[in-house]
Amino acid sequence: MMKVRRYLRGSGRVLAFVFIASVIWLLFDMAALRISISDANSQLLREHVIRDKESLKQQSRVTELVKSRFKHPVQWVDLSGTPAGKGPVSAGIKLDKVYRQGGRKQVVGVKKVSSVPQGDNIPKKNPTKSVVFKQNDKVKQIVPAKEVVQLDLNGPKLEKNTVKDGSAKSSLLNITQVPPGVQGNKLEKTPLKPGDAAQNVMDKKGPKTNVKVEDEAKSSAKAVEAHPVKTTLPNKDVKGKEIRKEQKKEEEEIRKIAKSGVTEVKKQPPPKPTIKLPAKEVSKQNSSAVRKPGVHRVLSLDATVAPRDASAVGQFGQAVIVASNKEAEVKKRWDEGHFNVYLSDQIPVDRAIPDTRPEMCAQNLVHDDLPSTSVIFCFVDEVWSTLLRSVHSVLNRSPPHLLKEIILVDDFSSKDYLKKQLDDYMSQFPKVRVVRLKERQGLIRARLAGAAVAKGEVLTFLDSHVECNVGWLEPLLERVYLDRKKVPCPVIEVINDKDMSYMLVDNFQRGIFRWPLVFGWSALPEEYIKKNNMTISDPIRCPVMAGGLFSIDKKYFYELGAYDPGLDVWGGENMEISFKIWMCGGEIEIIPCSRVGHIFRGQNPYKFPKDRQKTVERNLARVAEVWLDEYKDLFYGHGYHHLLDKKVIDIGNLTEQIELRKRLKCKSFRWYLENVYPEMKAPLVKAEGLVFNRGLRKCLALLRGSLAFEICDLSKQSQHFNYTWMNQVRQQDLCVARHAKDSAFTLQLCDKAKPGVRWLHKSSNAALTEHLMAEFGSHHMCLEAGPQGDSLRLSHCEPSNIFQKWQFTHYHSQ
Repeated sequence: MMKVRRYLRGSGRVLAFVFIASVIWLLFDMAALRISISDANSQLLREHVIRDKESLKQQSRVTELVKSRFKHPVQWVDLSGTPAGKGPVSAGIKLDKVYRQGGRKQVVGVKKVSSVPQGDNIPKKNPTKSVVFKQNDKVKQIVPAKEVVQLDLNGPKLEKNTVKDGSAKSSLLNITQVPPGVQGNKLEKTPLKPGDAAQNVMDKKGPKTNVKVEDEAKSSAKAVEAHPVKTTLPNKDVKGKEIRKEQKKEEEEIRKIAKSGVTEVKKQPPPKPTIKLPAKEVSKQNSSAVRKPGVHRVLSLDATVAPRDASAVGQFGQAVIVASNKEAEVKKRWDEGHFNVYLSDQIPVDRAIPDTRPEMCAQNLVHDDLPSTSVIFCFVDEVWSTLLRSVHSVLNRSPPHLLKEIILVDDFSSKDYLKKQLDDYMSQFPKVRVVRLKERQGLIRARLAGAAVAKGEVLTFLDSHVECNVGWLEPLLERVYLDRKKVPCPVIEVINDKDMSYMLVDNFQRGIFRWPLVFGWSALPEEYIKKNNMTISDPIRCPVMAGGLFSIDKKYFYELGAYDPGLDVWGGENMEISFKIWMCGGEIEIIPCSRVGHIFRGQNPYKFPKDRQKTVERNLARVAEVWLDEYKDLFYGHGYHHLLDKKVIDIGNLTEQIELRKRLKCKSFRWYLENVYPEMKAPLVKAEGLVFNRGLRKCLALLRGSLAFEICDLSKQSQHFNYTWMNQVRQQDLCVARHAKDSAFTLQLCDKAKPGVRWLHKSSNAALTEHLMAEFGSHHMCLEAGPQGDSLRLSHCEPSNIFQKWQFTHYHSQ
């Protein structure tokens, strides 16, 4: 201790002080340096997060998935529109808000809305003109859509195909060609690796746009130079200049990748090595055991001939309110299509609509060698704008190598614009051809006419007032590819008939029927969803298709006998083909990753050659007689008793259809109910068991060929009767009927066509629900037991008379 004190005296004390101060200063300096480094890291991290957010904003698409859950089968797409007089929608608008947030609807018919086109139904034929969009009060020219190629490099790595020379070929990319500002996806700033992605170039052939992917490295490089990638950046981007520089670098890297080799889609591709699919993907004898191995991600195409106008009426599927001074015009033209024809004519024929697919659908893989399809539209006096919009939606959003042709079958339309004018318009599209019937045939035979001339491997039937969504076609063809006996249907979404807005439907919806063969929509049972661990993108088994929109292997369609040629015009054909498919070895599915909007009209705008109701009834009777077996009584018993009388209606010869069913070795309708639609309750009788009379306290019995009363005994078969869907009180083949000569009652051989053996029980008349009221006769007459229990007679119905009140042991239907 003394030595320490000695060292701290004088100059030693000064040195110690300096040393301690230096250490403290060093500690402070280190702390400050650490804080500075932390701030720098934080700043870099903050900038990185901001850049990522801005990149995500740039990648927002017009067809952004609406992720909200829906509680009802049909709900509105709550879209924000442009209020009248507020100016056009900016090309740099945040499109996700357009689809996700509420807002006022567009208004048309007001003079102030000068920026909204009033019906540009024919796309501009001159693609060299540039389109001007306003962005934050600045004017920016945008290059024609022909030069815009959107590459999505975000997805998972695709399976590579190995070729003889050892070079790797990349699978098809997700390509979208759209006008700038409408679907403004940007290239993500991700380091590119050779073989991860390749550029696809939109190649123009004639007036229409085509998608073509080059195979050879040289031709690919030339294509890239001929059609440089150009994208338009919104002015609101943070650090826009840096992003532009990075994007230029990316474009250079893309060109390098293109030179390294890409995959070409040709009409006659070179043979690829074949492999056997896993057992799960091959459904017994329905699918070939040998398939090509190449797969790619679903193509979300939306290619237009000319750039879209973001401020156009109804763009993005927005709801539109027609100005009050135009309401008279709306009403005047309503009957042309039984929807808002005036408004439809104001909406572009190639408008954008929201991508409503489940989010995972865009990542799904499909095979490279999917079959080609012929899309068949049948129409009669269809509205011009909706017919064109239907055709354009198929052309714009279908992979060209899969779309063999579009066939428009004109069922003897009377409108002048559907004649030469339609021929002239469609002549610009090589894949579209018009087939004209020389006399009115109806939808069913018109479809048969279209199928007869189709060249595609798959037939795709669509109504003529639809809008196909992005990525709609490949998921349908993929199901047919995996199993040729699968018949896939898209999810049918709703285009509102009044404001033309695009509306969504709930998940897990399927087509079903109710008696008497009435089509409807129903949600899958919750227990079924849980049992099968289903997700919202899984195919849904569908007992009955809606009938208007589906794909089917062409050969299989004819193996099934196509449509019953005996069906007239329209009605019942969806029931007939649905029962036929299921009972004869096929399957019907609804594919959630395929979406098509459809205008549901209140009534048919066209006239039936014969009475509409009689035509539909006749068609349904043919279906019931051929396919329902003993369950046809449920059809007739739900208000169609009159169809049993051949004098009332002639349903035609059924021999060919019955022979077809035998030849195909189709299963019974009971099998269909038990295996395809077990939720359907279909009791063969309304009620059964003992027939108890409340006044006598005894039961009706059959004794030695005549009716009598006995003490009720469930063990006696003589006391067991059925109350059928034909309203007959029946035991075996005998029915309770009035004796021909007097007022006594006896049992006769049942005849479904005779009203003399029909009794109304549990009728709509609340005072007579327990009575057996005769259908024959002009007055209300009821079956009454004699007070002594020795007779039956027909008397005027008395609500309080207990001798006229009857009760069966079991009731299956009220």
